[in-house]
Amino acid sequence: MTALQEELKAYLLREGAGDVGFCRVNDGDFGDCNFAVSIAVPLSDAIVDEIDDAPTHTYFNHYRSVNAFIDSLLLKTGLFLQRRGYRYITVAASQSINKDGWNYRGRYSHKKAAVLSGLGTVGKSSMFLHRTFGTRVRLGTVFTDCPFDVPAVLPASLCGDCDLCVKACPSGAISGKTWAPGVPREELFDPEKCSTYMKTAFQRIGRGAVCGVCMEVCPFGGTAARKK
Repeated sequence: MTALQEELKAYLLREGAGDVGFCRVNDGDFGDCNFAVSIAVPLSDAIVDEIDDAPTHTYFNHYRSVNAFIDSLLLKTGLFLQRRGYRYITVAASQSINKDGWNYRGRYSHKKAAVLSGLGTVGKSSMFLHRTFGTRVRLGTVFTDCPFDVPAVLPASLCGDCDLCVKACPSGAISGKTWAPGVPREELFDPEKCSTYMKTAFQRIGRGAVCGVCMEVCPFGGTAARKK
């Protein structure tokens, strides 16, 4: 990494980020800002462990709080870069654009940026699997014209024969197909089926905005997995 990358990563870790990565993106609409900073913040294992067959009110509040915290880190990242003469564009931790109809997509995939940055891979659930935190993590991305040293190798799937998330998903939205670079999200996961179920079954908890069942059962997340 360049000296500026080292400085930025150390700064963000001090500010509370769990992990930081860097990549170059060639398929975004960010003009000359075609490098990206990927920021990962781990969720509370104790809160996630309380999820059984439905989300909890505590998890819904935690989800929103972590998203807000990530958005703050994104702004701090941008200001860090701007003070050094670079431009930046933030992509919020949780924001659907839907400019071409309701498609459950943001301006750019945080998962894709995190994978390109070498922070982890993608599971059968279509959730990001961080190299340390597993599924129990939230992501944010900052695009910039600051040139970074970036990894050259994409990580492989970790799921193997595991299908715990497929069996646990209450909506049946997970197909069970194994992720590989280039596989579209819709082959792994049906976001409309997931969203419709949440809005119906979990309306009393954050108006059906969260679930977390597949995250809770994933063996690549949680305190126990990190202690191995």
